[in-house]
Amino acid sequence: MPFDGFFRTRRQDVRARSLADMLARTATDALRAEVDLTPKPGLVDRRDNGAHRDMSHALMMASSEALTLGFHDCAVAAMRERDPERLRAELGVHGRESEARMMLATGGINTHRGSIWALGLLVAAAAAEPGRWRASDLLAWVARMAAIDDPALAPLRVSNGQRAVRQYGVAGARGEAERGFCQITNAALPVLRHSRDAGASERVARLNALLALMAVLDDTCVLSRAGRAGLHLVQQQATDILAIGGVGTRGGGCRLAALEQALIGANASPGGSADLLSATLFIDALETAARDKPGGRDRRAPTRKEIRNADVIA
Repeated sequence: MPFDGFFRTRRQDVRARSLADMLARTATDALRAEVDLTPKPGLVDRRDNGAHRDMSHALMMASSEALTLGFHDCAVAAMRERDPERLRAELGVHGRESEARMMLATGGINTHRGSIWALGLLVAAAAAEPGRWRASDLLAWVARMAAIDDPALAPLRVSNGQRAVRQYGVAGARGEAERGFCQITNAALPVLRHSRDAGASERVARLNALLALMAVLDDTCVLSRAGRAGLHLVQQQATDILAIGGVGTRGGGCRLAALEQALIGANASPGGSADLLSATLFIDALETAARDKPGGRDRRAPTRKEIRNADVIA
């Protein structure tokens, strides 16, 4: 290989590695931002543990950091593999490895299984289509990939979320992914950005985005812990808070505090909404990065041709 070809390939390899690293760190940062957001009704935050007796802020942060490698691996897989079936199988392997790292970091507590699924798919989508980081593009890719069966998934493995899907007839994590996580584009992102445009602080904007998700998501975390009555409570009260202007208003702040007490009393935690808030913050960060680059494209991101030519090593 001529020297110029060798160095060009090496530069492409470095750029691809850099993209995987950036996407993994952005996903982890989104997880950490969700954990830090305070006060979240029924969820772990800087103030308390919400409705969770077995979790803490420190534990959630440790879990977030443990997932960075898995996100990196998902990005590398999406840059290497063009065949959708083989890529789906590889993403399944990385997802299960990430769950094992999570369990090791948390002493066996499921802190982020839903986020491993949602963010793992989104990281892969962003790596597969470098620079095409509009929410619609990313989530359309996610929908296509989620529709493919994982060939290695144990048929007898049943999670709490899957039990709720069967019992209550809701979409669940996979079903929502197959729909392209429509709650993100129809509710969370619009509310997040409207709140910012209206002058709200970033904390208030993110809390309003969380409430927007809680208002529309059939959250299997809530259903598995508090049933239909708990889900109705979450959706109705979140809707009411947004209707009076969100948590940035005096009335909204008071109702948020009341919702916190109601969720603790019902042992209900909107964990599915928290997972989608992390996904929302990840997409928002990528859209911002793409928009801020000249021509709307992140020049650090390699093209598909460059990735194919590069020997990307995890």
